[in-house]
Amino acid sequence: MTRHALVSGASIAGPALALQLNAAGWRTTVVERAPRLRDEGQNVDLRGAGREVARRLGLEDAVRAANTTEVGLRLMDEAGGTVAEFPAGESGTDGPTAELEILRGEMARILYERTDTASEYRFGESITDLAEHDDHVTATLASGATLDADVVVVAEGTRSHTRSLVSPEVDMTELGLYIAYLTIPRTADDDRWWRWMHTTGTRGVSLRPDNLGSTRAMLSFLSDVRGLEALDRDGQLTILRRTFADVGWEAPRVLAALDDASMYFDAVAQVKLDRWSHGRTVLLGDAAWAAGPFGTGTSLALTGSYILAGELAAQPDVPAALARYEQLMRPFVDRAQDVKPAMIRAMNPRTAVGQKVQRGAAKVAAEAFDKFGGLFNRVTGPPADAIDLPDYGSLPAA
Repeated sequence: MTRHALVSGASIAGPALALQLNAAGWRTTVVERAPRLRDEGQNVDLRGAGREVARRLGLEDAVRAANTTEVGLRLMDEAGGTVAEFPAGESGTDGPTAELEILRGEMARILYERTDTASEYRFGESITDLAEHDDHVTATLASGATLDADVVVVAEGTRSHTRSLVSPEVDMTELGLYIAYLTIPRTADDDRWWRWMHTTGTRGVSLRPDNLGSTRAMLSFLSDVRGLEALDRDGQLTILRRTFADVGWEAPRVLAALDDASMYFDAVAQVKLDRWSHGRTVLLGDAAWAAGPFGTGTSLALTGSYILAGELAAQPDVPAALARYEQLMRPFVDRAQDVKPAMIRAMNPRTAVGQKVQRGAAKVAAEAFDKFGGLFNRVTGPPADAIDLPDYGSLPAA
């Protein structure tokens, strides 16, 4: 009998899992709360293990073809001068800009196009209840429909609505970092560099190129106030306008575009759970292990989907496969979540003295980057290749 996986979440981890399970002969159903495939989002990068998974799944060429064309990072000052410059990495792990840099929406599109004929997608749908039986799980959907599956995978975001059906208690660590991601019109002054300016008050403004003819902007700041992400859009816009009212460089341009821009506003947090599965239900991606601010989410999502699919395909005992998946992924995730609060504060200076120290350190790092570029990610974030990927010979190439 063909085994069936019900997956909640149609971003990256869920479709990547469906892609591999389809290739292994499973039937897959993907439910997504949004009414359509969400094509918004900022840059994500494939590094280390994530890039190797993309290669094994035959996705690397498609990702490269949809590259954002970003050539590296320039740290800027308020007058538009360059403080330090870090060219794009070429090894898959070095530098703030990876060799494989792609928009989140473009990555989701690539995965969807490779699964939409073999998987059943149900948009505008979500799981509201799960009933576990000896040999299957019955899921009740928001529409009232029910589905039976051999395994249910919740592959949603940091603030997953469905996670509580698998793990009622979650340790959500708010890091105090708020980020607004916007898509704004490109101007003649925009080039292929990621330009990022940090100023006092823990505020940052960044502009990044994309491959779709627009510019991706980011406004970030630290705050001790919690819950700003729960405000309605008008409330969020008020916060941003007040916070960045006196900031120079490109901040006025971004603020002027707020009313018409596509925007996603969120508080950066980490998710920590004692276990990721219960019986035949399991968490995958940020719903299980959101790591925080250092851009490892996509590589972790692809790596986790690869291991989960491999283990499910390798044996008929679903709970045993889920336990093995967690055993293999947990050390990698623990390292990714080793985020030092001092590093977040150092990257977002509050005072003029802190800003001067940050820019001085950036200049020194840039001067040594050609020789010691690999140290950049080791210092500023967790390693992307700190896992030995199993070779699932029984899992057909997707």
